Amino acid sequence: MSATLISIFGGGTNRRILSAAATVTAAGIIVKLAGVCKEITVAGIFGRSDAMDAYLAAILIPGLMINLIAESMNQALAPTLIRVRETESHARALELLSNAMLWACGLLILVSAILAICARGIFSLTASHFEPEKTNLAIHLFYALLPIVLLTGIASNCSVVLNTVERFAVPAVVPVTTSLAIIGCSLFLGSQIGIWAIIYGTLAGALIQAIWMVWLTNQSGYHFRLRWYGMNEATREVAYQYGPVLLSSVVASGGLLVDQSMAAMLPTGSVSALAYATRFVSVVVALLAGGVSSALTPYLSGMVTRGDWSGCRETLRRWIQWMALVSVPIAVILIAAAHSLVRHTLQHGRFGPQDTAVVTDVMIMSAIQIPFYVCSRVPYRLILAMRRTDLIFYCGLLNLVLDIVLNIVLMRRFGVAGIALATSLWCVTTFIFLWYWSHRLLSAKLRDSL
Repeated sequence: MSATLISIFGGGTNRRILSAAATVTAAGIIVKLAGVCKEITVAGIFGRSDAMDAYLAAILIPGLMINLIAESMNQALAPTLIRVRETESHARALELLSNAMLWACGLLILVSAILAICARGIFSLTASHFEPEKTNLAIHLFYALLPIVLLTGIASNCSVVLNTVERFAVPAVVPVTTSLAIIGCSLFLGSQIGIWAIIYGTLAGALIQAIWMVWLTNQSGYHFRLRWYGMNEATREVAYQYGPVLLSSVVASGGLLVDQSMAAMLPTGSVSALAYATRFVSVVVALLAGGVSSALTPYLSGMVTRGDWSGCRETLRRWIQWMALVSVPIAVILIAAAHSLVRHTLQHGRFGPQDTAVVTDVMIMSAIQIPFYVCSRVPYRLILAMRRTDLIFYCGLLNLVLDIVLNIVLMRRFGVAGIALATSLWCVTTFIFLWYWSHRLLSAKLRDSL
């Protein structure tokens, strides 16, 4: 079977991408299975309760900050780190990495402090329809979760560095620690301390993950340092790319906040319903898109550095086609099996048949996005490798506008399921936008090379 797949994908770079993607996907399956077990455990203990809504509101902001600061840095850093290593030296690459790590950690700490100061103002916007007691619980949980911003950010930065040296398996499987820690704490402490059991599990998992990833990075020859080597050319290049990616992430995060805020305006449990349903879809998206995205980054960056535009075009074409062939049937199966999946995995304890019906509708609407989101990751990675992060920002801005408008229109008709449908619809425009610009950029490069 593997030999057949390799022959289909061709030789050279595409074989290596396939091998890397398969490795990340296999590791991702382990992580997501642990995540599903975590969701089943949490749903049985806490259901769609006010405490669970408060936790989901509290964890959202730290998660968004990690995406804003660390993930944006990863996307800006990886292509330049590979270019510096290939065209200059490993020592220069180490200096660039140290600058980027110091910069990222400083931003993560600063943002965490600002969030702590502004917590009540934030929740007055994102959870405006919560009862006062529920809002106060969410704020206290939020304060306790803030350390994960720095810890998970460090782990994320180390992960992308390991990917640039073609180490994919362990970085992809390390996040399992958080799910296992939450399961353990929920089972053994949930009856005693309630929702705080999830908080302790989240903190423990993030700490283990950060320590593990720093150790792996050191073992790979990229020593974890927080030292400033000056604003050299490579650092300026990363800073120039980081701005648009960060702004794009801010816009995307704004969309998530909009979704949760609008869900909070609906009947009690709507925030939890949206979270439970989208978690199922996120498993599929992460396995399909996550593996390919991680695998494509170092290879596309290398081809762009060498000016191999024909190779970039061939890689773009092959991987969009194959991701569509894989993701469309999976989306159809997930939609058809939504009710059975929710009923068999979540319907126990405080999660009843009415909860199953609500979550099923949300899940069906959310699953529509799968092929469009998965396929869009291929041109997305190419555009990042070509350092046109301004296009990523414009795409994110378009998505935010569409998300707000579509939410307003669709939630009136479909309730919380309308919010999920709005997300699926703007995923369609994302794919179209990124596909168009990737082809336009490649065509220009190919003309220039003639």
